[in-house]
Amino acid sequence: MRVTVDLDTCLGNAQCVAAAPEVFMIDDDGELTILDSNPPAALWAKVERAAGLCPTQAISVEAEPLRST
Repeated sequence: MRVTVDLDTCLGNAQCVAAAPEVFMIDDDGELTILDSNPPAALWAKVERAAGLCPTQAISVEAEPLRST
């Protein structure tokens, strides 16, 4: 999973921080920071919930292609 945020669209209302504080935070300037743009599978449900809660739909979640070993 890869997480990105359109900072021009983000209003900094922190719904994503409440849903997935391991991945998102609001800095001292009130801007969203992604703490982990490639979160582990254990956090995927939280990240998807955070993206769904964003009132401006500023968060994008993309599946990473499976890697062959």
